[in-house]
Amino acid sequence: MSFGGPQWPQEPQSRQPQQQPYGNDPFGAPSGGTPDWAAMADASAARTRRKRWLVIGGGVLATAAVAAIVATAVVTSNKSGSDGKNESLPSAPALPSDSARPQPSFSSVAPAPPPDPKDFIVDEKKDRAPLSAEGLFPGKKLTMGDRAYAKGATAATTDCASATTAGLGAVLERNGCDRVLRATYLKDGVAITVGVAVFGTEAEALKAKAQAAGGIAPLAGDGVDAFCRATVCLRRANSLGRYAYFTQAGFTSGKKVTKADAAVFRASDDLGTFAFNQIYGRGRLQASAAATAPAG
Repeated sequence: MSFGGPQWPQEPQSRQPQQQPYGNDPFGAPSGGTPDWAAMADASAARTRRKRWLVIGGGVLATAAVAAIVATAVVTSNKSGSDGKNESLPSAPALPSDSARPQPSFSSVAPAPPPDPKDFIVDEKKDRAPLSAEGLFPGKKLTMGDRAYAKGATAATTDCASATTAGLGAVLERNGCDRVLRATYLKDGVAITVGVAVFGTEAEALKAKAQAAGGIAPLAGDGVDAFCRATVCLRRANSLGRYAYFTQAGFTSGKKVTKADAAVFRASDDLGTFAFNQIYGRGRLQASAAATAPAG
């Protein structure tokens, strides 16, 4: 039995859709399907771009604001003052130049050269140091290199001719000799007498050397026997400043000296060098005293 009115046809039960437990996907995925991952990635990228543009825009605005502040400060600092002149920041103080510093000064006067020792032994007016035989020939022995000579007698006289032999006295007196100082030295049987004749000027001493004849008289005594009598001895003459000096060397045995007797020649050289050094030493001492003497 049925009631009146049409009847709606019924779909088979098996064709009706199944209901999802939570309804539609909140991210837009169709209900009952797999999520759309590509769409989700696009949405996330869009959000990131929006944030980046916001940051860039804020930085540009901040830079523009700083530039505006700086420009305002520059304009303010350069604005005209009450007197109509531009006001500007004070300039840095000028540093002193090198020319402002004190400069060292030097004297244009060169120091005087030290006195020449020879200047004090060329003329008796300047050669004022004490002079004696013991002062000129000091000590008990003389050492030259590895050779030692024992000192014998010494003597000094104003009778220049009496201290000479064979014509030297006449030469000394003719040229104005003032005195003669002598000393004798001995080594290994060789005796040498050295005599220094003192003149007033260098010119007189030079003439005496050039005209020398004969020799200085041998001086015996104080351990040295007589020598150079009636035999051949070695005689030499030289000069320095106002002094002429002479040597006579020979054997105490009386043996004749020959050119082969090197010991005699060496002894004569040593005593001649010693006399030169002693005379020059007088000049050096006096020059040193003059250099250190107070002015005035």
